[in-house]
Amino acid sequence: MVASPVTPLRAAQLGGAQAFISDLAVGLAGRGHDVTLHCAEGSEVPGVRLAMVPAPKDAAAALVMPGGAPPPPAPGVAAAMQAMFETIASSGVDAVSQHAFDAPAFELARRLPVLHTLHLPPMVPAVVDAAKGVAPSQLATVSRSCLAAWHGAGVEVGQLLPNGVAADPLPPVRVERVALIAGRLSPEKGVEHAIAAAQAAGLPVRVAGAHYDPAYEVDLSVVEAIGSVPRAELRRLMASSAVTICAVRWEEPFGMVAAEAQMAGCPVAAYRRGAMPEVVEDGVSGHLAEPDDIASLTRAIQRCLGLDRSVVRASAARRLALEPALERYEVALRAVAG
Repeated sequence: MVASPVTPLRAAQLGGAQAFISDLAVGLAGRGHDVTLHCAEGSEVPGVRLAMVPAPKDAAAALVMPGGAPPPPAPGVAAAMQAMFETIASSGVDAVSQHAFDAPAFELARRLPVLHTLHLPPMVPAVVDAAKGVAPSQLATVSRSCLAAWHGAGVEVGQLLPNGVAADPLPPVRVERVALIAGRLSPEKGVEHAIAAAQAAGLPVRVAGAHYDPAYEVDLSVVEAIGSVPRAELRRLMASSAVTICAVRWEEPFGMVAAEAQMAGCPVAAYRRGAMPEVVEDGVSGHLAEPDDIASLTRAIQRCLGLDRSVVRASAARRLALEPALERYEVALRAVAG
């Protein structure tokens, strides 16, 4: 498996894709597969063999900022990826599950039995151009929404492999009348909208997440800001929150925060954008609002408070569980292995 060397994989993940990559590696290893995860130095994924490369000095510049300018060429990241793929090529692997949204990865993997998973929409021209040179059978993405976006960009993606979330037992907590906003703090996540809607609904707000875009500033003085937390603690926060708000201001490719919240029994109020209609079962595990409409989001939050949390969790277990996602990857990787 290959993760981008731009950021290490840790217990408190920078984004949903990183969280799923870790779960996928652990899950496949747990099913008896011999898994090596190639990633940045400083990564921590217990139970999986890690092959780490030093973090490139230009890693920060290579981060993809949704809605911002595409990242400039990053020679350090390219060199780190080359080191990764040289190791892979010499190890005689059966299959490569490639998750880096970095253009060099597509050329470096060209002669390998590889499946590229596109965790983001076609927002970086260099990645779009690189993906156009890959056979559709070797490309996957994580939602029907994202699949349509790549098709619109002229890239035929042959496989749909939605992410999944572990259905772990719920922690014994008391549900508080508090709204939770979780995930990276960046403009496309709509933190300001979420705070405004929660306040209009009469709920205090907790924000769990780290700043991602250095140019982005958001006023957190009116909320309880607890920063980035390990996923186990985030799950506890979700289980104890009345609602999780996902006020996405972009075409969200999947929505791991929404999926994890529902699996913790917490209903989700979200804008009806991107993959949110695929991840949230409207009226059952949450409520969807008209995009960018704070009043509509406020009403969605209020309706979420009346949902049965056991039904919310059952909906997530039926649609969003990790085990079926692992099975889908096993089938897909066996196909590329030949």
